[in-house]
Amino acid sequence: MTADRRRTMSPTHRLGADAARIWPAPMGERPGDAPEHRIDVSGASASMQACGATGDSADSMLGGHHGAGFRVRLHPDRNRRRSRPCYRPRMDGGSGRAAPHREQRAGRPGPVDVTWLGRIAYRDAWALQKALVDARVAGDVADALLLLEHDAVLTLGRQADEAHVLARPGELRRRAIEVLRVERGGEVTYHGPGQLVAYPILRLGDRGILLRPLVRALEDAMIATCEALGVATVRRDGHPGCWVMEGGRPARKIGALGIRVERGVAYHGIAVNIDPDLRDFELIDPCGMPGLISTSIADELGRSAEPPSTEAVERAATIFADAFAVTLGVEINWVAAERVRALAGEAVTPRAPLAVPAGVA
Repeated sequence: MTADRRRTMSPTHRLGADAARIWPAPMGERPGDAPEHRIDVSGASASMQACGATGDSADSMLGGHHGAGFRVRLHPDRNRRRSRPCYRPRMDGGSGRAAPHREQRAGRPGPVDVTWLGRIAYRDAWALQKALVDARVAGDVADALLLLEHDAVLTLGRQADEAHVLARPGELRRRAIEVLRVERGGEVTYHGPGQLVAYPILRLGDRGILLRPLVRALEDAMIATCEALGVATVRRDGHPGCWVMEGGRPARKIGALGIRVERGVAYHGIAVNIDPDLRDFELIDPCGMPGLISTSIADELGRSAEPPSTEAVERAATIFADAFAVTLGVEINWVAAERVRALAGEAVTPRAPLAVPAGVA
């Protein structure tokens, strides 16, 4: 598909076109023979009502299962049992109001700048987020969506219990896996190669969005992305996100969601497992839930033997960006990583996986 052709397509139609390039089509089918598909996000649209921004923070875990086609069907929740939620809503308490960005001065929210950053270390992306939040509060930059892949890392929410990190410190040192406590809510999360990470940096008040509708919109974007890749997902009552709830197997998650809001600007975000090494999730109790099963797009499609692929993650990122535009009801504008680095004043360069430090057994 040419770049000109892709630009003339709607985000909804680009979902199906991009998805066909990630995994080869089944025998006897060619991507060009498939009809155009669309995503059904009526539930998300209804929830995106105009309202003021809040200072909540939220986290959730999500999952997926194999399904046919690219049309998203928002299935009803299958598990109504009372259980401990994956996160507790918290208030940030910040009341500062930022000067409006150039598009808001014209009386309307502008496009969201979308950037693919490649594989970068968690600390680098974390610093970039904070710089962009400060710039967004000051009105110096537009809303942004950072798409990337991390080196292996474990992150803990503000109140997370370290007992849910199952790996011994020596093993983590040997594998050069850092453990970081960050400002989001929720429990421990794994990030690593083969996992799509998306960090939306949004001034919620400018777009009339509350935190919980934002979470629902991100969930819908994840559902649409998984469905476009052949894996249908559903929400699970009491555990925000999307899960595999069919196939005669226990519920299993395919990623994570965690949002923080400071001074009216949301950051942190989501992670979707495309083709990571699922054995890495044995290092933790995901979402602080012992025994929780993690899955991936590749695993649900019977391709778990394939190694993690940054190229597959990048292609999945384009699908998520289009789904994000549809579910949030925004325009998106792709920008180069160098421009984001210049705007934020941070050095952001793709990095190879961390090497094991010398002398670590």
